[in-house]
Amino acid sequence: MASKQTAKCCVILQLLSLTLLVISVSSSTPSNSMNTIMEVNRKGPYIGLITVYPPEEDAFFSTGAFEINSHHPFVDLSGRRFRVGKVHGRKVIYVRCGIGMVNAAATTQQMVDVFDIIGIIHFGIAGNVNNSMSIGDVTIPKQFVHTGIWDWLKPNGTLPSNDIAELKIGSYNVPKGGVNLLGRIGFGYEQFFSQTGKPNNPQPLVWAKISRHWLRLAAKLEGMELQQCVNSSNCLPEKPKLVVGLKGSTSNIFIDNGAYRDFLFQTFRVSSVDMESAAVVMTSLSNGFPVIVIRGLSDLAGGQEGQNQITIFGPLAALNAAKAVIQFILTLSHNPSQH
Repeated sequence: MASKQTAKCCVILQLLSLTLLVISVSSSTPSNSMNTIMEVNRKGPYIGLITVYPPEEDAFFSTGAFEINSHHPFVDLSGRRFRVGKVHGRKVIYVRCGIGMVNAAATTQQMVDVFDIIGIIHFGIAGNVNNSMSIGDVTIPKQFVHTGIWDWLKPNGTLPSNDIAELKIGSYNVPKGGVNLLGRIGFGYEQFFSQTGKPNNPQPLVWAKISRHWLRLAAKLEGMELQQCVNSSNCLPEKPKLVVGLKGSTSNIFIDNGAYRDFLFQTFRVSSVDMESAAVVMTSLSNGFPVIVIRGLSDLAGGQEGQNQITIFGPLAALNAAKAVIQFILTLSHNPSQH
């Protein structure tokens, strides 16, 4: 009797969840898209793939690994195209979110709300701030810090006691000495809302950590073959490598400044900088979904002499990241218990 009641409750909860999803989606989604979403979800679950801008998308499609679903090739939502397909037989939904943390968070939330997703793989390119890494390398960080939550203070301002780091702008005066009116910057922490936490009771968070079981699987990718040449006449001096377990930084800032690059590495010990990853990771974790980030290093974030090399090596870095994503999906398929 108890088992029958339990089964009945489970059915009711499932119907209620589906009803709430239909209500939340249908309020802003045309009926034809709603019907497509329901059809797509019946054939799930899927792995969610999120990249950022066209060169990364071009690199992913150029691998030929993505096979479009001929019956339901895509769903257009809020100006974004969510493409339905497979990668080496594994069902995926791919979307390009757009640059910046707001776009990244909004897209991730929409992905997990609307589609039957088991987890998120976020990928693209990033700046390199670690001198032991090189352009063309691929990094799969273990955690991310949001370095764009600032308390911008007067030169003699008092740093809040809960700030996690400080940048004194006057320390970078050339020549030394004098007061810099830009003052100082205190770095704050995120407020992390969690599905498993109490409502309206966010926890302070500095490092958003990648899902451990996916990170362990990613370690199997180390040593994989990566592309070294953009073309026959433009090659990197060394073979690129894939490294798992470093740290990454995210902010709504494209960094091409050597002094700030060094500050980030020395203060937070991060190896990569980008504009979306922490937002994807936090949104995924808030909703209880596993997540991993795979980024190809496209430039030195201001550590180079002369012009930034993202226009030269960005496509190569994006392709190496895409290859790692495909390999990770294959690894997931061979380890179904890790989903």
